[in-house]
Amino acid sequence: MDKSVLENQRRELRGFQPRTLPEVLAQTARRHPRRTALIYAGTVLTYRTLLEHVQRCAAGLQKLGVRPGDRVALMMQNCPQFVLAYFGALQAGAIVTPTSPIYTPREAGHQWHDAGASVVIADVTLLPVVDKARVACPDLTCVVTTDSDEYRSRRLTKLTRSWARGQRSKGGPVLAGHGFVPWGELLGAGRRPKPVKTRVEDLACLQYTGGTTGTSKGAMLTHANLVTNAEQANRWAGGQRKPDTAMAVLPLFHIFAQTCVMICTIARHGTIVILPRFELESALAAVRRYRPTLFHGVPTMFLALSNAPNPRRAGLHSLRFCLSGGAALPMEVAQRFETVTGARLVEGYGLTEASPVTHVNPVDGTARKGSIGKPVAATQVRIMDIATGTREMPVGEPGEIAIRGPQVMKGYWQKPDESARVLRGGWLYTGDIAKRDTDGFYYIVDRKKDLIIAGGFNIYPREVEEVLFEHPKVKEAVVVGVPDPYRGETVQAFVVLHDGAETSVDEINSFCRERLASYKVPRLIEFRASLPKSGVGKYLRRELRAEALAAQAAEAGRPLPPPPTSCEAFDQEPSVALKPKKGSEPT
Repeated sequence: MDKSVLENQRRELRGFQPRTLPEVLAQTARRHPRRTALIYAGTVLTYRTLLEHVQRCAAGLQKLGVRPGDRVALMMQNCPQFVLAYFGALQAGAIVTPTSPIYTPREAGHQWHDAGASVVIADVTLLPVVDKARVACPDLTCVVTTDSDEYRSRRLTKLTRSWARGQRSKGGPVLAGHGFVPWGELLGAGRRPKPVKTRVEDLACLQYTGGTTGTSKGAMLTHANLVTNAEQANRWAGGQRKPDTAMAVLPLFHIFAQTCVMICTIARHGTIVILPRFELESALAAVRRYRPTLFHGVPTMFLALSNAPNPRRAGLHSLRFCLSGGAALPMEVAQRFETVTGARLVEGYGLTEASPVTHVNPVDGTARKGSIGKPVAATQVRIMDIATGTREMPVGEPGEIAIRGPQVMKGYWQKPDESARVLRGGWLYTGDIAKRDTDGFYYIVDRKKDLIIAGGFNIYPREVEEVLFEHPKVKEAVVVGVPDPYRGETVQAFVVLHDGAETSVDEINSFCRERLASYKVPRLIEFRASLPKSGVGKYLRRELRAEALAAQAAEAGRPLPPPPTSCEAFDQEPSVALKPKKGSEPT
């Protein structure tokens, strides 16, 4: 990188020195050992306890044969074990690969095979998925099974007592082979890991994203990328004498929650209130009980909160601010939320390849509605012409957003061609179309790619179409995104069947649910005799989307369904059995 660019970054982040993620945790635990780090289902973990469990996890992984640079996949809902395993794997020198707990075996298997994962740490209820997925993963030697109930008060006491018994026994606990290892046995295998030399420029996380073409790719994020982005976000958030309490209702496997909730809060020695998933009643109960100061979410969550009964009595006045990301925040949602709750809600922008934060609106009352805000510290932004990406557009003119900064990834894992396509001359070309005003605020106006964003999750039409084409009765299929009042967008599929074939919407839906995460499954399916094509036989996706929008407009007079009480994008499939267990919500 150009020396002048590096000097500018140092100047804007004056006083900040990148550290590894284990160093961030260790420093906070050393300075504030008795401060509450995590709260889960009424159980409180201090930073001293958090660090102890992280070190035990790292030691156990090393005894399983994990070496520096190995990939350790995490597949679980929000729970303390995600935080412990994330930092434990990093302290062992491994690279973390977070995986959605609602992935099908097909999706999980592809990710683990591509990453070359050697160990998976998964919720015990996901073993049927893991068993099927590991068939495609020759490098996978061990599965560590965990249960979110282990971090309830009584179970946690039992867990720690078992460690003490194991340590007193001759030779200490022994891991039961490399097939399946219970979480308690992993943590009982040792108290301290062997020291590992980790540099800030080393990879910390392979965060998978659809990229620009729909082919799943692992964004290579370094320790410096993630820690620096947390610092950028924390500087934007401003300081106060008391540490913040943040709500972890976004899924921690998602980069938004990893950086903005988990890493940011630990770096600022704050408290994380963990909920298994977003459910309106449990979220409101947690807000009333723990009085959080920060709440990060997607628009569907803020819509649900603002439509809650008596939202003024929900305790939301404790919030310093709320940050919406993952999808465009409709102005009417933001206005209603602020009106009925009294809490400030601002919108930001980011992408996996940038760790993810690049833009955020100010929280001093000068936020521009409809804007993604201004670039965070040490981040340069250009609006480039869409055709060639070589000419910078003037103020007010739309173009593709290009970003340069210390939070930008090293590239895509083992995909040099794809990396070169999006990383050009030190700039990350995002594929999103935006414009900026004379005051330096940016506004998303379109997307260069055919990406669908539903409830904050990226859905790539190509992936859904490939599944539809696998159905023996489907001859042709095209998938588009159409507006949805709660999820932002939803998936609509146009399907042509083979001559003489007959099927139903339910059959196609069931077929997709066996192969795709629930948020990717088409909510709308329309059978057609043919699909519009260009002169060279290319499907006219935009024409189909225009037809779908016209059909929606014709039905605009119909009443809307009631607002959701959970974020549908994070709903779990019944086969996954990851619904919150009885008593998992705070009281």
